[in-house]
Formats: sequence, structure tokens, C-alpha cells
Amino acid sequence: MELSAREILQNLIAYPTVSDQSNFDFISFVEEYLCSHGIDAVRVPANNQHKAALYAHVGPTVEGGVVLSGHSDVVPVEGQSWSSDPFSLTERDGKLFGRGTCDMKGFVALALAAVPKALAAPLKRPLQIAISYDEEVGLTGAAPMIDHMLNYGMPKADAVIVGEPTSLDVVHAHNGGFGYVVQFHGYEVHSSIMHKGVSAVMMAARLIEWANQMNERGASRTPNDLAAAFDPPYTTIHVGKIAGGTALNITAKDCGFVIDFRVVPGDDFAEWIAAFETEVARLDEQMKSVRAEAGITCVRDFYAPGLMPETEGPAEKLAHRLTGQTASRVVSFMTEGGLFQDRGYSTVVCGPGDIAQAHQPDEFISLDQFRQGEVFMDKLIGTLTE
Repeated sequence: MELSAREILQNLIAYPTVSDQSNFDFISFVEEYLCSHGIDAVRVPANNQHKAALYAHVGPTVEGGVVLSGHSDVVPVEGQSWSSDPFSLTERDGKLFGRGTCDMKGFVALALAAVPKALAAPLKRPLQIAISYDEEVGLTGAAPMIDHMLNYGMPKADAVIVGEPTSLDVVHAHNGGFGYVVQFHGYEVHSSIMHKGVSAVMMAARLIEWANQMNERGASRTPNDLAAAFDPPYTTIHVGKIAGGTALNITAKDCGFVIDFRVVPGDDFAEWIAAFETEVARLDEQMKSVRAEAGITCVRDFYAPGLMPETEGPAEKLAHRLTGQTASRVVSFMTEGGLFQDRGYSTVVCGPGDIAQAHQPDEFISLDQFRQGEVFMDKLIGTLTE
């Protein structure tokens, strides 16, 4: 299967791999493409069996190679106004439009297009491809894939390049995060005697107000040395959607939301988790003091470590060489880079496209960035022959 990077991207965009749908067609295409070049890919199924991650090894069976890491899923397009079909690659004004062109099927296409070039080169170290699922809904698909890579004979690479859109700048640090699904269980009574009931909605508001206060406190503090470069330079807590209640004149029986924490490097995850769970326990006790059957349940939704700067890290050195840059920067968004680093891989984030286009209607990657990505891959293959 001889396809250019753009032709591969056209195929990948056509698969609507929104996180609530299966990515099997996408993964099957990648498997067939790699197989056509004599490369066996390893599928790592999700527990729900309608999604899978995939990784592959190209070149000599030795350690010291480079992993190119991307994710297959994209965010929804519902409610957005697109000028063209979001699942059909469209060129317009020097840009390639389509859901995922920037975040991050463009990088995946470039990585796959590099495979036949790597096969034709006298590689001394391998090129490895890793494609996850559910990055957009909590980075839940990468960890089992990475563990599978480490536990089932994949020679460990010296460097991981996570190709999230950074305009091909080298990123050596980013936030981590964790989240909870929080459900408040109240007790219904008529609102005229609300003191005899427990309003799940009003108790949920107390936890949200705690989050507001913690955000204000963080904004007023002097940031730690690592966090100072971030915008904002402090850990944030966010509730983006909430649902609950029955009627205007009934104390709410149920209310629920997902709360997420974006933790800046240098802050302690354990301290933030303890602070949150302590506040939940306090509110739970208040609810139960009125009605024993009332209370709060919390389920961990996701946990993703941040990416930390490395001292003389092989991945950062390699990315500087490939891009010609001498400096690195930080970003506030999360990637799967922290999961690789947490498992002992030297890791950076570096990919084509501008993060400002990610998740937007008329998402695009510029032709110039896409071409620069091809040059990046060619240079990478060259380093693997040395």
C-alpha cells in the first residue's frame, strides 16, 4: 500500500473516531497499511472491546530507538459550524481542513508515511509507532498500551516524541491532572420545609464554591519555580457541566458533575487529592447529619501525571536537533507524555499544527506545517541510521 502522507491523512480523517464511538475501522486501516509493508502491529484492546490501541516496531530488534506517539480519537463536531465536511479532508487557502487534521491525525499520518522510508534506510536503531484511544476523555487509553509495550518484548526506546500540535516547538513540560465523577444524593421534601430534607443541588454548589475559593487562593500565591512559566502559574479546578434536581419546589434528590484538576509541575498530586477528598467527606457528613441516607459518592475519572523537564534528556536533545531549536517551552494542556515519562521513557512533546486550531470548527493544519512535519520525519530517520 503505497500512500503519501497526505493520502494517509485523507483516509484517517474519514474515520469519525469521536471518543464515544469505536476506533476499530481506523485501527484496521493502520494495521493493513503496516502489514502491506511487512510490519506486524500489536493491538491492545480496551476493556469495553469496541476500541483498541496499537503499536509497531520498524527496524532492528534492539533498544535505543524512538517512539512516535499519537492518539486516534477526536472531539465531537456537533453544534459547530463547519464550512466543509469535517470528516473529509479539504484543501483551502493553503490549509488542510478536517476534524483531527491538527489534533492529531496529521502527526499520525506523517509517522505512518515515514515507515516505508525507514524500511529503505540502513537503520541501526528502530522506529516505533504508538497510537492510543480516549486521549480526549481522560487520557485513559495510553497507560495500558505503554504497559503492554514494556511487558511483551518491545525493545525499550531511548526517546518518545508525542506529536501533539506545538507548531513543531519543543515542549519539555506540561500540566498533569486528575478528575472525579461526583454524585450528590439528597432527600426530597417540599421546599417549604427544606430544612427537613437535603438538597443535592445546593450541597453540590458548596463543593463548587470550595473549588472557586481554591482557584482564588492559587491565583494570589507566588508560584513555585517550575510553575512560574505556566499560564496560569497555579493548579486550577474546573466543573464544566452539572445536572440535577426535579422541580422548583422540591429539594433535589440528585445532582452530579465531573470535576477536574489541572496540576502545575511542582505541585503535589497527593496533597490536592487529599484536600478534595477531605472537603467531600466534610460535606458528606453534613448531609448525613440531616438524613442518614443522603451523601456523596466519588469515582476517579482519570489520572494523568504531568511532563517534567529532564536534565540532559535524550528526547529533548533529539527534538532540538531535528528542529534546529536550542530552547524548549512549556504548555498548559495535558498530553500522554507524562504517562510515558512516568514509566521511564525520556519524553518531549513536538508536533505540527497550532493548538489554537484543536477542537475548533474548521480545524486545520497548514500545508507549510505539514511539509515541515515531513522534513522532521526524514531527519529523524537519518538519525536512526547513525
